[in-house]
Amino acid sequence: RCSAGIVENAGRNLNVPERGARKHPRGENLQMDTKDILFICGGAFVDLDKTISERRQDSSIGFGAPVRANMRTSGVMNAAVASSLLESVESADLIAYGLIPEFIGRLPILVSLSALNEDQLVKVLTEPKNSLGKQYKKMFCLNNVKLHFTETALRLISKKAMAKNTGARGLRTILESLLTEAMYEVCAP
Repeated sequence: RCSAGIVENAGRNLNVPERGARKHPRGENLQMDTKDILFICGGAFVDLDKTISERRQDSSIGFGAPVRANMRTSGVMNAAVASSLLESVESADLIAYGLIPEFIGRLPILVSLSALNEDQLVKVLTEPKNSLGKQYKKMFCLNNVKLHFTETALRLISKKAMAKNTGARGLRTILESLLTEAMYEVCAP
């Protein structure tokens, strides 16, 4: 409800606690002009595709309709089918999912994003200026150790993130679990 009020009051001044309301409940407030703020809300919305499917009452009748047996593989919805369903998200789906109507009513545009594929996750690991791969190489380099990732290793790491359904956020956790022991050995006196 609090978020709905912030979005609703766009274009007005809001009182914002200077240091956080929980730690300093009687602290000073700052005035924040929300006139030129674009509010973008996002989330993972796990299993929202099921809610959309229920609304649409998907059946396997007609040309191009997915065959139900092919929609699920070992209890997990096929990524292409899930992505297709998410493209048809409506406000009613988010309300059925559990978000309050007062909040959803203030979000006029709904957009779905697709999960990153293996190639994209490899790029996340290697291409940005401060990519995870470069960060770990730098940490090892500080101890005069050269770290090298093979293409196969990068692909396996990406596949693991996809299997865990964690996307790019999960890459650091995977690298940390793979390299922690080596980092301790490199840093040991």
